[in-house]
Amino acid sequence: MAAPLATCTKEEQLSVIHFFYNEGMKPIEVNRQMIVQCADVCLSLQKVYEWTRKFMNGTGSVKRSPRRGQAHPVMTPQAIAAVEAIMKENHHIAVN
Repeated sequence: MAAPLATCTKEEQLSVIHFFYNEGMKPIEVNRQMIVQCADVCLSLQKVYEWTRKFMNGTGSVKRSPRRGQAHPVMTPQAIAAVEAIMKENHHIAVN
């Protein structure tokens, strides 16, 4: 039997659920497999069912979405150019 993983993030577990869902594995079997590898940090069977339903309904991403009110980084070419222009104006800041 394989040794449990040292770390097992939520995103990794969601990827496993998504993969096995696409392979046609039932949620209870997915959960049994994950318990072997993730032990104490394993998502509950209820969460496996919940995510299986989400994947069934078209949710394709396992990345965490920004939560309400949470700042999210926005890097656009215009924003980068604006920051570089400010840095060039200020001679105390080195620009590569």
